[in-house]
Amino acid sequence: MDLEYQRRVFEYTPATARGGRHPVVVVGAGPVGLATAVDLAQNGVPTVLLDDDDRLAHGSRAICFSKRTLEIFDRLGCGERMAAKGVRWHVGRVFHRDQEVYSFDLLPETGHARPAFVNLQQYYVEGYLHERAQQLPNLDLRWRSKVTNLARHAGHVALTVTTPAGDYLLEAAYVVAADGGKSTLRALMGLESHGRTFRDRFLIADVKMTADFPAERWFWFDPPFHPGQSVLLHRQPDNLWRIDFQLGWDADPELEKSPERVIPRIQALLGPDARFELEWVSVYTFRCQRMDAFRHGRVLFAGDAAHGVSPFGARGANSGVQDADNLAWKLRLVVEGKAPTSLLDTYAREREGAADENILHSTRATDFITPKSAASRLFRDAVLQLAKDQPFARRLVNSGRLSTPSTYAASVLNTPDSEHFEGVMHLGAPAADAPLTQDGRPDWLLRHTGNGFSGLYAAGSARDAEVVAAMAALAGDAIPVWIVVVAPAGQGGPGMLEDSAGLFAARYDAAHGSFYLLRPDQHVCARWRAFDLQAVRAAVARASCNDFNAAGATGRRDQMEHA
Repeated sequence: MDLEYQRRVFEYTPATARGGRHPVVVVGAGPVGLATAVDLAQNGVPTVLLDDDDRLAHGSRAICFSKRTLEIFDRLGCGERMAAKGVRWHVGRVFHRDQEVYSFDLLPETGHARPAFVNLQQYYVEGYLHERAQQLPNLDLRWRSKVTNLARHAGHVALTVTTPAGDYLLEAAYVVAADGGKSTLRALMGLESHGRTFRDRFLIADVKMTADFPAERWFWFDPPFHPGQSVLLHRQPDNLWRIDFQLGWDADPELEKSPERVIPRIQALLGPDARFELEWVSVYTFRCQRMDAFRHGRVLFAGDAAHGVSPFGARGANSGVQDADNLAWKLRLVVEGKAPTSLLDTYAREREGAADENILHSTRATDFITPKSAASRLFRDAVLQLAKDQPFARRLVNSGRLSTPSTYAASVLNTPDSEHFEGVMHLGAPAADAPLTQDGRPDWLLRHTGNGFSGLYAAGSARDAEVVAAMAALAGDAIPVWIVVVAPAGQGGPGMLEDSAGLFAARYDAAHGSFYLLRPDQHVCARWRAFDLQAVRAAVARASCNDFNAAGATGRRDQMEHA
């Protein structure tokens, strides 16, 4: 175990130019705040990141990071470290009492650079993001800097920052509130989250041990070692194991965290001869809630500050990082004067919809895991008994639907299809990766996209050189488009990408001449069966709210600027 990430304390350093007006200030240096700040800074936006603490996450906290989140971390320059350190898994098993009910595979097909999930302690995720942040000269990370007051003005937000050296005033054109479920900024603005609290408690125990359990997700309903309740087991790096025990609403949180209560529960699961050490223990209550609106003028909320879900399903940190992925490019274009502020309304609309989706899945899982009546428990147990032999019943079992990225199918930023496409790469969908080769060397599609708008062109004839030459004009536009040309296997020239396994063509229904436009967050926003320069420019204008119809469709335009 690398104790640096658990024990490291960051020194407070008084900023030489503490005040002044900054383009963006991000509050909260957890995974969401760090991801937002890194994304902005690596794309040229000077960013200040404030955190009231002086260390990384205490305990493993969020541990399950999805394929899509790893792809975002790839774009931020630290995905490889996380994938290498994390425990890769894609199989889950569900047990009822002492029998396995069924298993599932979250990534049954090959041809993906990243696994379905990795398990990685949050302090590693924060540590790797922090080290990436230190590489960026226009990212100013200030520890032990607590925001204690906030005032909104017509052209900026003024923050009072309290530090060991005293208070100072910090002004920002925009503020990103990523300061967690107990958000100070939300409280300072008199805002609230609304939703549902479930009458149940769960114990998290991080256990260090050597065990031969496979790297899989194991979930028990009513096991003999913890009767009437549920248990979840996950493997982490460094011989660390995450175990969740359902306790019931009447459990005393402080009492249940004591070793005298925790150790016998673990011993019952592992057996009387098992040897282990407790690393971290916490008790939590399920809550599913969100703010009514994620944008409040020049202040934008992200991650747990904006929304919260129960941990089963790994939807908290993953959805928060996807908030950052959605917000950063939009904020950059607005700060650079290349897009109207109404583009920020689309962050709110898209991610509020994603939060509703996550809350719905999380609520359903919680209702199944913790039945609220004898009748609902009877129904659940009957479903579990049927699921062992009946595939239809397995669709009803819910031990936490695992996190999947949102598709922004109804986004005003999408240009409607004018021709028919097959497959799952719908408008608004996150772009699927595909194995490629370049000059005979293995490569991956998503390594060539992201940060800016990208155009994917399916080559396949001698006339392609003429078409690709016409595409070059897009590179000189105010909002440029990076062109990625993919040729069939064996037909690419020097430096060209080749569809070595045919999966790019299959996943994108990319017949020769097809052209996809991807947003900077790698979501599909337009596609055609043939390249048309003016159509692509119009789609970029729409996707950046520079098109009147797209900008007007948000309903609020720039009046939110002064809210």
